[in-house]
Amino acid sequence: MLASLSIRDVVLIERLDLQFGPGLSVLTGETGAGKSILLDSLGLALGMRAEAGLVRAGQSQASVAAVFLPPAAHPAHAILAEQGMEAEEALVLRRVVQADGRSRAFINDQPVGVGLLRRIAATLVEVQGQHDQVGLADPSTHGALLDAFGGLEAQRGKVAAAHRAWKSAEAALREAEEAVAAALRDEEWLRHAVEELSTLAPEEGEEETLSQERTALQQGERRNEAIAAALSELQPRDRRSTNPAAALRNAARALERLPGAPSQKDTAEAALAALATAMDALAEAEQQLERLAADAMPDPRRLEVLEDRLFSLRAAARKHAVPVVELPALLETLRGRLAALDAGTERVSALEAARREAREAYASAAGALTAARHDAARKLEKALARELPPLKLDRARVVIEILPREEAAWGPDGQDRVTMLVSTNPGQAPGALMKIASGGELSRLMLALKVVLARGSPVPTLVFDEVDAGIGGATAAAVGERLQRVAERLQVLVVTHSPQVAARGAHHLRVAKAVRGEAAETRVTPLKAEDRREEIARMLAGERVTEAARAAALALLEGAA
Repeated sequence: MLASLSIRDVVLIERLDLQFGPGLSVLTGETGAGKSILLDSLGLALGMRAEAGLVRAGQSQASVAAVFLPPAAHPAHAILAEQGMEAEEALVLRRVVQADGRSRAFINDQPVGVGLLRRIAATLVEVQGQHDQVGLADPSTHGALLDAFGGLEAQRGKVAAAHRAWKSAEAALREAEEAVAAALRDEEWLRHAVEELSTLAPEEGEEETLSQERTALQQGERRNEAIAAALSELQPRDRRSTNPAAALRNAARALERLPGAPSQKDTAEAALAALATAMDALAEAEQQLERLAADAMPDPRRLEVLEDRLFSLRAAARKHAVPVVELPALLETLRGRLAALDAGTERVSALEAARREAREAYASAAGALTAARHDAARKLEKALARELPPLKLDRARVVIEILPREEAAWGPDGQDRVTMLVSTNPGQAPGALMKIASGGELSRLMLALKVVLARGSPVPTLVFDEVDAGIGGATAAAVGERLQRVAERLQVLVVTHSPQVAARGAHHLRVAKAVRGEAAETRVTPLKAEDRREEIARMLAGERVTEAARAAALALLEGAA
């Protein structure tokens, strides 16, 4: 439902905030008061074309914001989810137009493209105007309208599911055929590559494991070099180098031969004890270093093996232009291609059978939908025939044409091309709505269709612009009565010059032009009961309102209650 419309600096409107309720809202006013400006403003928020002429004179920009309150399961929420936007209770569509004609669009204050704004708006509002009918004038919508009338949504859903299954089977078959064809072209290379990679047998995470082990071995070599260097200092092989252990022993023997002097005896013994301790510590150090050297001794071939393995893996990766880590997956892919080649015709045959079966299932479901559509079309034609005469379309005849499409055009909506054709005069061959029906006739045709289809309408708000153009009296009363019936299930906004239609409104807004200073300004006033009677009396009597007009207006209001 459209809850509110805020307009800033659009043509004759400086600032306007309108509230809308459920049911039927009527907008009345003299010609030129600015009713079309209101519709243009709403159209701007719905994504229609922006023009620099919409910006009020002397202002840099115009803006319009329309606030909707769609139900939780409304399609607009699914569209927002597709775009990664969170749904909120209120849905605000806003458009800003610069004085140079450029525009920006927003949904819930997030900038979006006008295409998305228009797509969302199409699920919320349907506008039927004198020159810009959106729904009925577009033949691509006729099939969905017929299905909604006939309650065929479930069958249509089955057809869509069967179509997806058929296209999926076709895609699988096409992929298999392409794979076999590619495999046949590359068979010799494929077999060689599989044999080569199978011999190499790359494993998941192998490069990282080998690199870590190589690093550890390289570090081990450096440790061994350090240990060996330390041992060489303690156990020099060069005879010219001094052996620390021998030096300590020689020093001890020399002290033992020291002539005995009583005063130096204790000192010599202390020195000998220190030399003995040093020889023990040196022997312990040699033992520890030899143990370290024995424990850290690597496999002399292991590092070479690792280097060779890493070189082979990386060479294969370069050859196939993939990272080493992807070699196992590549092998499985190539094996799969080879298996597809070996199994080739069997798999293609099986998929061909599956495709054929899926096509037959789709054709069966679509055929059932076609039959149901023919039945629904006859019922819809009869229902419309009952609604048209009271709308001054008693000579009009609506024909629902259901023609088969070529197979290339079969789609999720079935095998049919559904078109609503109309003839407005006896003896006239039915033709396209836009070519046969005038703007007013097309609006009334849409009204008749909405009366018939209101229960299943996916769009919660309808806007009619002068649906009563060129009619009066009983016909206008019939239009008002049908608008009121549609408004029992949908929100309806109608711009009207007909008092019979205006009297049916649950909400009444009067549009008037006023002069403030030297500038004209469009104003909109919600009318209460007494003001409504006066406005309808004006519509009946013209410029001079009489008591008879007021009495007639009261009668219309009481009759519509």
